[in-house]
Amino acid sequence: MVEIGPGLAALTQPLLQHIDRLTVIELDRDLAQRLRADPCLNVIESDVLKVNFVHIQQALNAPKLRVVGNLPYNISTPILFHLLAYVDVIEDQHFMLQKEVIDRMVAHPASAAYGRLSVMLQWRYAMENVLAVPPESFAPPPRVNSAVVRMLPHAQPPLVHQRTLGELVQVAFSQRRKLLRHTLGRWLQERNFAGNFDVQRRAEEVPTSEYVQLAQEVTKDQCVMDRGQNWQACKLPHPKE
Repeated sequence: MVEIGPGLAALTQPLLQHIDRLTVIELDRDLAQRLRADPCLNVIESDVLKVNFVHIQQALNAPKLRVVGNLPYNISTPILFHLLAYVDVIEDQHFMLQKEVIDRMVAHPASAAYGRLSVMLQWRYAMENVLAVPPESFAPPPRVNSAVVRMLPHAQPPLVHQRTLGELVQVAFSQRRKLLRHTLGRWLQERNFAGNFDVQRRAEEVPTSEYVQLAQEVTKDQCVMDRGQNWQACKLPHPKE
């Protein structure tokens, strides 16, 4: 188990009541030094956005990692996208986040909360908002509502080039009030896309599965895609680069 941002160990100590050893990632030097006093903790003093979770998995000789944390709300989205690159070595993720962020993560198409974050995470995870955490649960209480999300990686996700999907979705939602022909339609024309895709819709009306399928079609002539993820045979960069 790996905890991101243990801080003063408010979550760490209850976790250690159920497990023998815990790896924690802490950026603050003074807090990291304090945490090292606990013999049950393996402390990684680093910015989590620079941490290679494959290296952690290999160092622990673990088949999979379970990742938890009360994530810093100001960088929660970058952390979620960083973890996408390591989802193959992760069993599950449980995070406390700002409720607004979790609403976006689990949102359905045709809703105001549905957007780029929804698509990029739902492609790779099954997610559930499992617990509401009101401001009075904190000291001092924040000005926002919080919640806890459970993220379970899909066992057999659609194989797609992550960077292409990310660029495609970002373009689609860049002007979400306009029809896709003004944004994604032009992007597809620039790539001489000859397939069929209805651009007479707004970005929020397109389900994740259709975005993934479109990304697959856009790259099918450029990339050899197989279940072994042999990206060396691909003209596009590796998705983790």
